[in-house]
Amino acid sequence: MLVRTSAPRESKRRAVDVKVRPAGAADAAVWLELRRALWPEDVPGEHRREVDAYFAGKFPRHPWAVLLAEDDAGSALGFAEVSIRPWAEGCRTHRVAYLEGWFVAADARERGAGRALVTAAEAWGRDQGCAEFASDADPENEVGVAAHRALGFADAGLVRCFRKDL
Repeated sequence: MLVRTSAPRESKRRAVDVKVRPAGAADAAVWLELRRALWPEDVPGEHRREVDAYFAGKFPRHPWAVLLAEDDAGSALGFAEVSIRPWAEGCRTHRVAYLEGWFVAADARERGAGRALVTAAEAWGRDQGCAEFASDADPENEVGVAAHRALGFADAGLVRCFRKDL
């Protein structure tokens, strides 16, 4: 899978050609750094264990794909992690391609990388036989919510999760 795109014309930032490709073992350090930027609150070492498990073929949620967006110089701009879930909020089918994680570095935003990643993730989902594509964002994450809407995602509801120590 290889997707190339350029930034939308309305972007105020310099347009850049974006290449999206599946992550390989040589990309482990870059993917790890991008994951830490997206999810800085995770348990220490958890990202490293998950990256290692993915490349060892032992990640628990398969099928699974990790896509990296790069500029023409090969610098990482962002990543997308996709899986298949048996259901997702607002979906009608029981095999849903799911955007588990989606991140574009701040200095690469509004240059087409986010759109290219989602386009590649959608193509991956179709290749897996999925008819629907879903995602989620923290309701307070205004940038993430706006990005999803800009790419054609429709709100499927707002879920509040609760927990309690026993």
